[in-house]
Formats: sequence, structure tokens, C-alpha cells
Amino acid sequence: MHDKHELCNKIVSLYPDIGVCGLDVNVEFDNQKNCWAIHLKNDDHELTHHLESTDADACMDGKQCVSLGLEIAQLKNHIKGQGF
Repeated sequence: MHDKHELCNKIVSLYPDIGVCGLDVNVEFDNQKNCWAIHLKNDDHELTHHLESTDADACMDGKQCVSLGLEIAQLKNHIKGQGF
């Protein structure tokens, strides 16, 4: 499994307009749900999405980023709909 910094950097490299790791994008592993929790923040708006470990690992290993890309695109669209 990759660490949260690697995954966050990958997300920002795919979607640089969503912000900066540690400020606008935070990633942590949710042990209870056994998946990654991706937290996006903009001003006083926050959104969290869960990403399956297998999907995150496949992207990080350079095999396939489609699932991760779709998840982040969906998050971005949701945020824009909330007035971000």
C-alpha cells in the first residue's frame, strides 16, 4: 500500500486546479472502512469521498488511473455545484 502523501501528490498531479496537498486536499486511510478518505476543502466548504484501496493502488502503480480520475472528477463537479 502506498502512503497518503504519495496518493495526495498523485491526485494533485492529475487535477492541479483542486488545490495543494495539506491545505485543500487531505488524504488518510480509513481503517474501519478499509479504504482511502479524500478530503477536499475550499473556504468553509468541505467534501469527503472514499476510494477503494485497489483502485488507488492500481493508479499509483501506473496501471490504471481511470477509477481515481472518475472519482476526483465527480468530486470536482459536486464541489462546483455547491458554489466552490
